[in-house]
Amino acid sequence: MFNIIDYKDIVDDKECILIDVRSPKEYKEATIKGAINIPVLLDDERDIVGTLYVRESVEAARTKGIEFISKRLPQIFNDIQNMYNNGEKKIVLFCSRGGMRSGSIYSLLYSLGIKVYKLRGGYKGYRKYINDNFEGVNKGVKYIVLHGKTGVGKTEYLKALKEKGFDILDLEGAANHRGSFLGSISLGKSNTQKMFETEIFEALKNRKGNLVFVEGESKRIGNIIIPEPIWSSMEDGIKIYIEDSIENRSEILIKEYIKGNDSVKELIDCLDNLKRYLNDKRVEEYKKLLKECDYKTVCEELMLKYYDPLYSNSFKIKDFYETIVNKDRNETINRLIDIYNKNT
Repeated sequence: MFNIIDYKDIVDDKECILIDVRSPKEYKEATIKGAINIPVLLDDERDIVGTLYVRESVEAARTKGIEFISKRLPQIFNDIQNMYNNGEKKIVLFCSRGGMRSGSIYSLLYSLGIKVYKLRGGYKGYRKYINDNFEGVNKGVKYIVLHGKTGVGKTEYLKALKEKGFDILDLEGAANHRGSFLGSISLGKSNTQKMFETEIFEALKNRKGNLVFVEGESKRIGNIIIPEPIWSSMEDGIKIYIEDSIENRSEILIKEYIKGNDSVKELIDCLDNLKRYLNDKRVEEYKKLLKECDYKTVCEELMLKYYDPLYSNSFKIKDFYETIVNKDRNETINRLIDIYNKNT
């Protein structure tokens, strides 16, 4: 009989080790926060087994799956045994639905004397838990929402506040995207919607209080949609507008976007996306300047000609609690802390 456990029973268990036995591709797309990937089937193996399941039979798929799995069983056993540490840790296995993949490894380990658990419903069961509790985990939260033009350093302020022990919700970090045409530069692949929701759910679940700093965003960050409960609470939040000089903003953007030759090439390629808003000649000039390493001119031009007008048109109706003109970043951070304390 399986030792089946619900996610709600281990959600706050710090001694629990979650092991995702799905393929590496599935794991990268979305998993439970903190889970370790020990795949039963590799990506190409899973594709082969899936094809056999559809085109031939369940038996053919199972036979091929066992063939693939058997080659890695010694390594899988050793990896999990090392984590088990004579039962000091609670090992919980999961696959997509809590079916054959997690069940097969569970049976093997249990027969060898390693007491493990299987997550009810697998990853889908975890997703159901998040969906059922998403509105609740946001209930009672009051957001202090940092607004400002591109390059003002809102994300940097969030990081500084987090270092000082304040609760933050880093939406761009959770999305792995900055929310604009150039928002993925030097960041790699954006997170999936499911992974985004996992990140923000975990951040809110682990908050210390109900006053949370967050960066003002449109409802869409790249391909990610901010869930309605979060978005509505942000709209009702305490909105702070931060102003800064174009020189300081340019410095922040260069530091954030330019991380070597690859990021410059990526930036040059992405500039074509702006041709529908800026004329072709201007975009080609920006490309030339980037190749010449004149990043400052490009940053300032893009802010003045594209980002600032776009921002002003989108946010001019905001009713801001306070406007902070940044002269010194430490002073601005202290002012944000003062606002926090006044609303505690």
